[in-house]
Amino acid sequence: MAIPSRQLFVCQSFRVKGDPKGICHKNTDGFLQYLEEEILDRGLDMQVVATGCLKQCEQGPVMVVQPDNWWFKGMDSEAALDKVLDGVESGVPPGEYLIK
Repeated sequence: MAIPSRQLFVCQSFRVKGDPKGICHKNTDGFLQYLEEEILDRGLDMQVVATGCLKQCEQGPVMVVQPDNWWFKGMDSEAALDKVLDGVESGVPPGEYLIK
């Protein structure tokens, strides 16, 4: 199995036991599967990774593309996810979702 050229980290709000969970996991139900399918359909060389809390709760749901180090906020719809994947394909991140 080849190592993917990019990783797509999707915050799932996992935290140390006892800490309350953030909002990312509540607003991303089904997104991991959607992303996997879109990445395959587009032929992108990416891996989807569910992560612990990315500490950007006020801007969540949050997603990160590495190694580009693109941090995205408001990932709460398939349309937003599509714009990020479009940006990966074009090499230009969608500015309206970038965390600056």
